[in-house]
Amino acid sequence: MSVDAETIAVYDARAAEYADMTEPEERNTALAAFIAALPPGGAVLDLGCGPGHASAVMADAGLKVTATDASAEMVALAARHPGVTARRMTFDEITGKAAYDGIWANFSLLHAPRTDMPRYLSALHAALKPGGLLHIGLKTGKGARRDGIGRLYTYFTEAEIRTLLGNAGFTVTSQRTGSDLGLDGTIAPWITLAAHA
Repeated sequence: MSVDAETIAVYDARAAEYADMTEPEERNTALAAFIAALPPGGAVLDLGCGPGHASAVMADAGLKVTATDASAEMVALAARHPGVTARRMTFDEITGKAAYDGIWANFSLLHAPRTDMPRYLSALHAALKPGGLLHIGLKTGKGARRDGIGRLYTYFTEAEIRTLLGNAGFTVTSQRTGSDLGLDGTIAPWITLAAHA
């Protein structure tokens, strides 16, 4: 099982702090576009949901949200939001065939080992209904390393993640790049991509 215990321990210990510092999802234009692209009442997987801010916005929009995270503390926070079904789950437990209209993987798969990313993306492709929408956010760069508070990150270039998505059967339809301040107090560059199964 590709679970980094130290990363999960950081999120368990600092779940409330992380929830307080993350941007309110109501202002997330990528999330608004994701919701608008899905059918009314559609089924969504929030993979690596953290404190469940995005899950709450999606549920408020009428979507059927399943929120998952490897951190028990994050799952507990996510479960507090009305309309959100939250459970503890690792990336190795991604299952289902044509179960979701959309999958929101916003800065969660960046904790996955590089060697496991192809099979995780293939599992997500299988879990989406034909034409279903994936949103994925990653930090950009090369290699893998721990940040200043112990979380393990795998960094990807734009070309690398586009190739991985294409190999898993996805068609990328849009992307955004930027940089933000993280829980560890450093600013890091990122990329988000929307892709259809």
